[in-house]
Amino acid sequence: MAGARKVAVLALGKIFTDGAYSNIAVNSHLKQADLTPADKAFATALIYGVLDRKITLDYVIKSFVKTPLKKLSPFTLNNLRVALYQIMFMDKIPESAAVNEAVKLVKKSKESRNAGFVNAVLRNILRAESLLPAGDSISDLSVIYSCPESIIESFISDYGKETAVIILAQSLKPAPLTIRVNTIKTDIKTFIEEMPDAVAVKPEGAVVLNKGIDINNNPLYKKGHFYVQDTASQTAVSVLAPKPNDRVLDMCAAPGGKSFAMALLMENKGEIISCDIYDHKCELIKNSANRMGLDIIKPTVQDATVFNADFGEFDCVLCDVPCSGLGIIRRKPDIKYKDFSEFDSLIPIQTAILNNAKNYVKKDGRLLYSTCTLRKAENEDIINKFLAENSGFKLEYSHTFMPHIDGTDGFYCALLIKN
Repeated sequence: MAGARKVAVLALGKIFTDGAYSNIAVNSHLKQADLTPADKAFATALIYGVLDRKITLDYVIKSFVKTPLKKLSPFTLNNLRVALYQIMFMDKIPESAAVNEAVKLVKKSKESRNAGFVNAVLRNILRAESLLPAGDSISDLSVIYSCPESIIESFISDYGKETAVIILAQSLKPAPLTIRVNTIKTDIKTFIEEMPDAVAVKPEGAVVLNKGIDINNNPLYKKGHFYVQDTASQTAVSVLAPKPNDRVLDMCAAPGGKSFAMALLMENKGEIISCDIYDHKCELIKNSANRMGLDIIKPTVQDATVFNADFGEFDCVLCDVPCSGLGIIRRKPDIKYKDFSEFDSLIPIQTAILNNAKNYVKKDGRLLYSTCTLRKAENEDIINKFLAENSGFKLEYSHTFMPHIDGTDGFYCALLIKN
């Protein structure tokens, strides 16, 4: 597993120092390394574990290091983080192994002079009676749940402290691997017989895999028999409820999951215009739709804030707008470390997309607004403002999906009907 630890340290360097996206850094380093499947899984667990717990790990390290962390070399610091993550959060890894392998890794690097330092810090940590604060202040919660104070304050403002703490605790739990079965090519019963450890859940067509798989190399995936999608997202599409032969507009479609779910509900009959502002993302939607045999999907390069009169009117319009993503931080911990002010800058874009979407909805047509965030400023507040300014629409349904209640990602959707 020494190779896995080195891959983890190097990938974290790319993420924290160079600003690389975690999925790109992970995939790149795993491809370059000659690791067994088990070691690849271990390296991935270390990388995302450190990402998830970075604030907690850095708090502990700072308690035992006199030098400011920003002055430590990235390789040494990330090595400490990886070792400490194993010590604090991986029960099956002996503490001695975590320390010894970290020291060996530094000795074999250009920073071999830091081996004694790494050894001393980690062994002092092992001797400590307590590592984390025991209070419930915002700063304490930030350390305990490894979440920036700004996000915690947002959760408390929207849901109260008790619920905010539950949300934070849920954000550190593993996310289930949920997929949608392509019922154009197969059926649930057959799929479950062919896919080990698959369990059918709601809504219809959703399946949870109790064991991880190599998605891209899975034979059923290659045949187009499924794609990955959380149940909250699948449920939101069922709320919009497009029917066979409907005209549907997906205004912010990439990577395409909701377009695919709509095509399945429509039995691959009708028309779905799936838009994205970037051509390469439209190409990804096209390739996935082709793999699954969903030929009613028409990927189209289009800015969702700009009206296109050539589109005409639609029975159903989906606005899954760009958002802060605070409902999916258990899947994408990178989100936690973004500048919170960036989230507020999304609100005018979300508002503009929704106001543009209304122009495409035919009389008695349906408009679904959705996000994968739990911030009310991006959810209920946007919808309430829209309804106050657009008397021609009424709210038919709205729901905030909570991981601890619904067993899904954090997600919001609101269904509007045009009078």
